[in-house]
Amino acid sequence: MLEQLKQTTQFLQQHGIEKPEIGIVLGTGLNKFIDQVNILKEISYQEIPHFANSTVEYHAGKLIFGDIEGKKVLVMQGRLHVYEGYSLDEVTFPIRVLHALGIHTLLLSNAAGAINLAYKKGELMMVEDHLNLQGGSPLAFKGIEKLGDRFVDMSEPYDFRLMGLLETISQKQNIKLNKGVYASVVGPQLETRAEYRMLKILGADAVGMSTVPEVIVAKQLSLHVAAISVLTDECDPNNLSPINIPEIMEIVEKTEPQLVILFTQLIKNL
Repeated sequence: MLEQLKQTTQFLQQHGIEKPEIGIVLGTGLNKFIDQVNILKEISYQEIPHFANSTVEYHAGKLIFGDIEGKKVLVMQGRLHVYEGYSLDEVTFPIRVLHALGIHTLLLSNAAGAINLAYKKGELMMVEDHLNLQGGSPLAFKGIEKLGDRFVDMSEPYDFRLMGLLETISQKQNIKLNKGVYASVVGPQLETRAEYRMLKILGADAVGMSTVPEVIVAKQLSLHVAAISVLTDECDPNNLSPINIPEIMEIVEKTEPQLVILFTQLIKNL
């Protein structure tokens, strides 16, 4: 992986991506953030050596370099998932590349289901902590010590300072920002009633199929991390309706402007 990381980093540097400060990962359907970026370079994942290609609808699969509020940003417009058939190494390889290019802060977004029924679809949830239920670790492979510490401390996976700034911004902008625990499962199937009940017992406030592997690697690399979930549905096991993808995407589209404000203002204050 070290050689692949070197080749990918050199390729991107040769294509004009230099010294980004902040990395941003956009989740399902979350694309309007790109409108805030003064784009300097845009590269498809398919063109980047050793990058896996995003195969999921609503994930554009582009790496976008530019600036926001005078800060150099590198945006992943679409992420990779284990349920696409990729290994945890492949899913998190882009985070290692962003770090190698120079980022010090990583902002992640995702679409998630609300386990905490006090939280409603169309609201945002700042991730304070997480449950890794993907059945593995992106650090569990031979030779990991060449990329960083094997035993990574996870007592503060999400940066307290960034969370404090997001809370302050949300109050000033009159944006409701819930806080909670995000459970990351493999998917791609949605949960059963029994599984939703289990997740609630475990302490989850929201559930999705991403983010946590990226956060684990980011912490190994000593990056400052913040994550926000767009809550797209309410996972009430006693009143469960079949999944409605068009409705979920409509909720994402309506809610995303609030996420854009939070991330943009956060970047301004970094």
